[in-house]
Amino acid sequence: MGKIFDLDSPLVRFLNKVADLLWLNLLTVVCCIPIITAGAAFTALHYCCLKLVRGEEGYITKDFFKSFKLNFKQATIIWLLVFVTGIVLGFDFYIIVNGVVGGTSSVIRVGLLIASILYVFTVLYVFPLQSHFYNPVKTTIKNAFMMSLTILPKTILMVIFAALPLALTYTGIWFSVGALVGFCILFWFSAPAYFSALLYNKTFKKYEPKEEENDDYTWSVNTDKEESDEADKIEETKSETEEAADGDISKENVRSGDEHE
Repeated sequence: MGKIFDLDSPLVRFLNKVADLLWLNLLTVVCCIPIITAGAAFTALHYCCLKLVRGEEGYITKDFFKSFKLNFKQATIIWLLVFVTGIVLGFDFYIIVNGVVGGTSSVIRVGLLIASILYVFTVLYVFPLQSHFYNPVKTTIKNAFMMSLTILPKTILMVIFAALPLALTYTGIWFSVGALVGFCILFWFSAPAYFSALLYNKTFKKYEPKEEENDDYTWSVNTDKEESDEADKIEETKSETEEAADGDISKENVRSGDEHE
C-alpha cells in the first residue's frame, strides 16, 4: 500500500501533473485578464505544457514567466492579428446567418467556412510554435498554417480538445454558474494545451536543429535564443579583434531569424 504513495509511483506522478496543470491554468487565466497580454499567456502555457510532456518540467511559475517575458512582443503582435481576424470572421458569419445582406451566394458561404476552418487550424499551432521556435511573426504564422495541414489528423484531434470545454458548456452538462467558473479556473486552457502538446511533440522534434548543424533559420528553437545572443556577442568581440589584425575580415549577424525581418 505504501508503494502507491511513493514519490515515483504512477499515482503520485499523475497527481503532480494534475496539480501542475491546475496551476498553469490559473496563471493563464490571470495573465489573460488584461486581454492584450493573452497572446503571451497562451505562448507561456504551451511552453510549459511541452516541457511537461517531455518530462523537462522544473519550476512551473518560473518557466511560465520566463517564456511570457521572452515572447511578449511577438506573441502580442500575433494575438492582435488573431483577435482582429476572429472578429472579422465572426462579424461575417453574423451577417450571413442573420440575413443582414440579402442574396449571399453559396460560394461566399463556402469560402467563409473554409477560411474559418483554416483560421482555427493556424491558431492552434501559432502559439505553440512561438513558444518553441524563434522566428519572425510572418514565418511563425506561415509555419503554423503549413504544419496544421501537414499533420491534419492530429490537427482535427486538437480542434476536438480545444472545443471540448465549450461543448460541455453548451450541452447543458453544467448545472450552475459556479461549476462552470470552477472548471474555467481549473482546466479550461491547460488541459487542451497539454493534450495538444502530446500530439505535436514528435512533429516539433523533426524540426529542431541538431546542435552541430544549427543552420536552419526557419526552425530555430526559441529556448536557445538567450544562449544564441550571448554567443553572438562573443563572436562579435572575437571578430572585431581579428579585424584589427586583418582589415579584410567581414562580420555577419548569425542570430536565428534575423535574416527574415
